Amino acid sequence: MTSIFASAIDNLFADPNIAIEATYIADGGTPQLIRVVTRRADEISSFGDARLWSETTRIDLRVAEVPNPRPGDRMEIDGEAFNIQGEPVRDRERLVWTVNLRPA
Repeated sequence: MTSIFASAIDNLFADPNIAIEATYIADGGTPQLIRVVTRRADEISSFGDARLWSETTRIDLRVAEVPNPRPGDRMEIDGEAFNIQGEPVRDRERLVWTVNLRPA
Protein backbone atom coordinates (compact mmCIF):
# COMPACT_ATOMS: atom_id res chain seq x y z
CA MET A 1 0.00 0.00 0.00
CA THR A 2 1.36 3.39 -1.00
CA SER A 3 1.38 6.02 1.73
CA ILE A 4 -0.05 9.48 1.28
CA PHE A 5 3.48 10.87 1.60
CA ALA A 6 4.83 8.61 -1.13
CA SER A 7 1.99 9.66 -3.45
CA ALA A 8 2.67 13.33 -2.73
CA ILE A 9 6.39 12.87 -3.45
CA ASP A 10 5.59 11.07 -6.71
CA ASN A 11 3.34 13.97 -7.74
CA LEU A 12 6.00 16.57 -6.90
CA PHE A 13 8.68 14.76 -8.88
CA ALA A 14 6.30 14.34 -11.83
CA ASP A 15 5.52 18.08 -11.94
CA PRO A 16 7.54 19.71 -14.78
CA ASN A 17 7.58 23.02 -12.85
CA ILE A 18 9.37 21.45 -9.88
CA ALA A 19 11.48 18.51 -11.08
CA ILE A 20 13.66 17.96 -14.13
CA GLU A 21 15.17 14.95 -15.87
CA ALA A 22 18.72 13.96 -15.04
CA THR A 23 20.98 11.01 -15.65
CA TYR A 24 22.31 9.06 -12.67
CA ILE A 25 25.35 6.83 -13.13
CA ALA A 26 26.38 4.71 -10.17
CA ASP A 27 30.12 4.14 -9.90
CA GLY A 28 30.76 1.41 -12.48
CA GLY A 29 27.07 1.22 -13.39
CA THR A 30 24.90 2.03 -16.37
CA PRO A 31 23.19 5.40 -16.92
CA GLN A 32 19.67 5.69 -15.54
CA LEU A 33 17.19 8.45 -16.40
CA ILE A 34 15.62 9.88 -13.22
CA ARG A 35 13.76 12.98 -12.02
CA VAL A 36 15.42 15.40 -9.57
CA VAL A 37 14.54 18.60 -7.74
CA THR A 38 17.48 21.00 -7.88
CA ARG A 39 18.39 23.48 -5.18
CA ARG A 40 21.23 25.76 -6.22
CA ALA A 41 21.31 28.12 -3.31
CA ASP A 42 24.26 30.22 -2.20
CA GLU A 43 25.71 29.19 1.13
CA ILE A 44 27.48 31.36 3.68
CA SER A 45 29.75 29.57 6.12
CA SER A 46 32.01 30.86 8.86
CA PHE A 47 35.71 30.23 9.24
CA GLY A 48 37.02 32.01 12.29
CA ASP A 49 36.00 35.65 11.90
CA ALA A 50 35.59 35.33 8.14
CA ARG A 51 32.34 34.60 6.37
CA LEU A 52 32.74 32.67 3.13
CA TRP A 53 30.25 32.69 0.26
CA SER A 54 30.01 29.70 -2.03
CA GLU A 55 27.66 28.38 -4.65
CA THR A 56 26.16 25.03 -3.82
CA THR A 57 24.33 22.45 -5.85
CA ARG A 58 22.04 20.17 -3.94
CA ILE A 59 19.45 17.90 -5.40
CA ASP A 60 16.66 15.75 -4.09
CA LEU A 61 16.11 12.33 -5.61
CA ARG A 62 13.54 9.67 -4.88
CA VAL A 63 14.68 6.61 -2.95
CA ALA A 64 12.38 4.61 -5.27
CA GLU A 65 14.58 5.59 -8.24
CA VAL A 66 17.99 5.65 -6.56
CA PRO A 67 17.98 3.35 -3.53
CA ASN A 68 21.64 3.77 -2.56
CA PRO A 69 23.49 6.83 -3.91
CA ARG A 70 27.15 6.95 -2.91
CA PRO A 71 29.89 9.58 -2.94
CA GLY A 72 31.58 9.52 -6.33
CA ASP A 73 28.45 8.51 -8.25
CA ARG A 74 27.85 10.77 -11.25
CA MET A 75 24.90 12.99 -12.18
CA GLU A 76 24.31 14.78 -15.47
CA ILE A 77 21.86 17.68 -15.33
CA ASP A 78 21.16 19.98 -18.28
CA GLY A 79 24.42 18.97 -19.96
CA GLU A 80 26.53 19.56 -16.84
CA ALA A 81 28.35 16.70 -15.12
CA PHE A 82 28.56 16.41 -11.33
CA ASN A 83 29.80 13.93 -8.76
CA ILE A 84 28.03 13.23 -5.48
CA GLN A 85 30.07 14.72 -2.67
CA GLY A 86 29.71 13.60 0.94
CA GLU A 87 27.15 11.24 2.38
CA PRO A 88 23.58 11.48 1.06
CA VAL A 89 20.90 12.17 3.68
CA ARG A 90 17.36 10.75 3.64
CA ASP A 91 14.27 12.59 4.80
CA ARG A 92 12.24 11.53 7.82
CA GLU A 93 9.83 9.44 5.76
CA ARG A 94 12.75 7.69 3.99
CA LEU A 95 11.39 8.68 0.56
CA VAL A 96 13.86 11.33 -0.65
CA TRP A 97 17.65 11.60 -0.68
CA THR A 98 19.32 15.00 -0.51
CA VAL A 99 22.79 14.97 -2.03
CA ASN A 100 25.49 17.59 -2.46
CA LEU A 101 27.10 17.78 -5.88
CA ARG A 102 30.39 19.14 -7.13
CA PRO A 103 31.36 19.69 -10.75
CA ALA A 104 32.98 16.61 -12.31
